[in-house]
Amino acid sequence: MFKKFAVLFYSIFVLSLVSAQHGESNASAVAAPAKELSEKDKVTKENKEFIDHHLLDAHDFTFMVDKEGHHIGFPLPVIFYDNGFHSFMSNKEGFIHGEPTEVDGSYYKLHHEKIYKTDATGALSLGKDGHPTNEKPLDLSITKSVLIIFLVAVVLLAIFIGMARSYKKSVVPTGAARFLEPLIIFVRDEIAIPNIGHKYKRFMGYLLTVFFFILFLNVLGLMPFGINVTGNITMTFFLAILTYLITTFSANKDYWKHIFWMPGVPVPMKFIMLPIELLGTITKPFALMIRLFANMTAGHIVVMTLIGSIYIFNNWIAGVAFPFLTLVIYLLEVLVAFLQAYIFTMLSALFIGMAVEEHEHSHTAHH
Repeated sequence: MFKKFAVLFYSIFVLSLVSAQHGESNASAVAAPAKELSEKDKVTKENKEFIDHHLLDAHDFTFMVDKEGHHIGFPLPVIFYDNGFHSFMSNKEGFIHGEPTEVDGSYYKLHHEKIYKTDATGALSLGKDGHPTNEKPLDLSITKSVLIIFLVAVVLLAIFIGMARSYKKSVVPTGAARFLEPLIIFVRDEIAIPNIGHKYKRFMGYLLTVFFFILFLNVLGLMPFGINVTGNITMTFFLAILTYLITTFSANKDYWKHIFWMPGVPVPMKFIMLPIELLGTITKPFALMIRLFANMTAGHIVVMTLIGSIYIFNNWIAGVAFPFLTLVIYLLEVLVAFLQAYIFTMLSALFIGMAVEEHEHSHTAHH
């Protein structure tokens, strides 16, 4: 049953990417560069543009792109602040295609999923680094990633509220609890208790939330619709900040004592170790942020690069080898989705455990 489901899901995934690839190819052909490129270079360039576009957040939700370059999906609310709040749907007057859009007498243009203020012609001034220097309003839009975050939050609330109610009726798990209870027990017995100790109950709510939140987002990231939330460094940054804040505000005096004035260390060394220890409090959440972001982004890039290679080499060997390699990498990504949720939760528990550990008590116990 699982094998059939995996093959079916993979087929949908490949077909979706192929459809999107054709759509990007036709869209790129409309705005072809002046410099003549070879056919292989054109396909390579189109593949790179498609991968870059896939990894970005989006102001609309696109399921696929047809052969004429039309986006099949639905628009999302565009909300930004520029001398007042403005809002409209992303399908307004070609906004999603990068055309200048008039809003209350001013013109705005979407460029690489960022909103810039421009004129009626839609001209953008480029700096030395090639990035637009136009004024950017404060973008508060409900983008594709924000929509998925809301969706996952609602799903998690519905599942776990239902589980809590079911336990009031019977201690025997029913429904979703049958599948999720082993994961909950795993987080408690294999992550929270070994790393935090007897104070683990205070942090179980956060650890369970972050584990299932990342897990659901990672699994949705494997869908063929370009949902790359945990591959967005802004998302992983705020997840890491939450762990940092909980660790910092839960830390006891022993934790801070070992950072600012390490016991048993010569005084000159204490002044040397102090900035290093302080820097360590920042590098820990930084490692959380980069690890989750890099692993999820790399998986997306590898899968789409293998699919795009079929068009670059354009022969029967590539048509057989690359789909097989894609399936192998895709199945590996399923494992990575679970593994990254586990690693983020485990390291968060480890950092929290280091902050709440009672060093003096432990030393007394050893004596």
